[in-house]
Order: sequence, then C-alpha cells, then structure tokens
Amino acid sequence: MNKDLEIRRLDIHKLDVPLMAPFTIASSRLDHVHNVAVQATLADGTTGWGETSTLPPVTAEDQASALEALRHEADRLRGRSAGEWRRIALELHERIPNLPSVRAGLEMAVIDALARHCGIPLFRFFGGFQNRLSTDITIPICPAVDAEALARHFCREGFEILKVKVGLDRSDDIDRLKAITRGHPACRLILDANAGYSADEVFALLRELRLARIEPALLEQPVAREDWDGLGKLAREAGVPVAADESCRTPEDALRITRDHLAQVINIKLVKCGVVQALEIAAIARTGGLKLMVGGMVETRLAMGFSAHFAAGLGGFEWIDLDTPMLLAEDPVEGGCKPTGPHYRLDTEAAGHGGHLRGKNSN
Repeated sequence: MNKDLEIRRLDIHKLDVPLMAPFTIASSRLDHVHNVAVQATLADGTTGWGETSTLPPVTAEDQASALEALRHEADRLRGRSAGEWRRIALELHERIPNLPSVRAGLEMAVIDALARHCGIPLFRFFGGFQNRLSTDITIPICPAVDAEALARHFCREGFEILKVKVGLDRSDDIDRLKAITRGHPACRLILDANAGYSADEVFALLRELRLARIEPALLEQPVAREDWDGLGKLAREAGVPVAADESCRTPEDALRITRDHLAQVINIKLVKCGVVQALEIAAIARTGGLKLMVGGMVETRLAMGFSAHFAAGLGGFEWIDLDTPMLLAEDPVEGGCKPTGPHYRLDTEAAGHGGHLRGKNSN
C-alpha cells in the first residue's frame, strides 16, 4: 500500500447555516441547514472534504444520528487507503445501508483527498468530459406575488430554467406558475412535486396549465415514491418527460425504472446513494436510454461542488439542479467552484473540488 494514501484522520464538523428565506416544499419546510462536513486527512497531510446532508423526512438521517454514525465509521476507516475508495464504499453500504447521506459524506471526503493527492481536479478524476455546467434555480412554495418577483430577478440574473416546487395545493400551484411565467415569459419550467400529487392530480394540473398556454419542460417526482403505476402512467401519457427522484435511490430502483419504462429521466443525488452507487445508477440509466439529472438536498458548496465535478466529469447530464448554495444566507466554504449566475466553471488547475470549510486548512 502507498503509505501516503493512508487515512490518518477523519474529522467531523457541524455545518449549521441559515437560509436567505424559508424554503417550503410539499414534504417539509426549512429555515436552516443542519448538515455535517467530513474532513479526511491522509498520511502525507492532504485533506479532502465531503458533506452529509440531513433533511428529515427526506433523508433518513437527522444531524444527531448523522454525527453519531460518522464518528463511528471514522474510527473504522482510520488506517485504510484512500486508493481503496470503491471497496470502502461497498463496506459502508454493508454496514450502514440505510444511512446513504452518511455514506456519501465519507465517500466524498475520501475521493476528494485521493484526487488532491494526485494533483488533479475531480472532474478529471471522473472522466474529464467538460468543466462547465449551467444550473437551474428553485422557486419554493410561496405566494404568487413573491414567486413572480423571484422569477423577474432570476430572469435578470440569466437563469433560463426555473424549478418550481409544487404539490401542496393544485389551485395555488397554478396561480404561482402563472405568476412565474409573467415574471419570466421565456423560462423553461421544471415542476417538482416532491411526491405530493397523485397521477390524476397531475393530469388535472397539466390540463389547466395548457389552457393557460403553459407547458412544463419536466415533471420531477410527481407522485409518491412507491406509486410505480402512477409514475409509469404519467411517463407514458402526460406528454411531458418525467424525472424519478425519490423513486430512484438505488441501482435496483434504476433497473426497475429502466426496465418498466417508468420515467424518461433519473435524478442522481449523491446523498441518496453515495458516489459509487451514483456511478452505477448513471450507467444503468444510460444503457436504458434514459436522460440524467443531477441535484442535491440543500447542501453547501462542499457537496454541490463535488456534485458539479461529478456531473461535469462524467458528462451526459441534461438537467443540472445545483443551486442550493445560492439559497443560503452564508457561505461557510472557502475556495472551490462558485457559480456566477447559472454558470459553473470548474477550475482546471485546483486539485479535488478545491473547497474547504472556512477557517480550516485546505491541505
């Protein structure tokens, strides 16, 4: 074993950050991010950074359970080689299969440390397909007048795709969408119900939107995770591409969605499955002819930066949803990729994803 790659320390840091405004979706409301930063230090002093997102009930972990699991796994991983990152990911899945965000934070930190040790940007580590991405930006569930103002602002900032949270009240959703199209008439719309609708409600929503000459570009997780029949019916009959998010957490889910034609797009979030399983899901989706989306669960630039490098390096992601750092009132991260409006331009010289927790050494 290359002794320089030995994991000497895994430090865990609370990551509590306020949002600029309350962020409401069909399943929850968020005012603060309560995540956890993971710092891996190798024998040669190289450090890598990952992030565990905690957003119950969307994630299985809350911050307290994530901290406990991360500290336990940190003890197990000391002395292992970062070069064994795939084996480490497999063992983590065997030990903590129901804590995917914890696994993701650890995998990110180890892989980032390895890339930094090798002196290469993460997007090159994942294949080097490109170093630029353009993200959408999200409008939460809010009054129509506020949504219209946000749409106007995002239009001025250069965002072409607006992701709109829906799924609590169909009438309110329609009013909000009409207001958004007034504020940004040229925008493309992703409707994200976070599993809040039934299939019949989605068909009714689409009928009313079409009467208003509003045609969404994508329906993201319109129905409950286990409503496979409803998901498939919408994929076949809605006339709008359907993206599986909550319904695709594992490679097995991806196989089912691909085999049974239950969606046209799979949304890959590293915190749902970890990095290695995300690679597997991407391969399954591509083989089955599905398109790819990359997203997150209200993370800082530690995880969003890693995800940007992942998607850019792998290539083939048609839908980019890496906007959550722009929704935070504070940026706890130094270095790394920082979007300018909708545009991510990844540093071709900085090793790893380049970011570290403010006040902590990058090496």
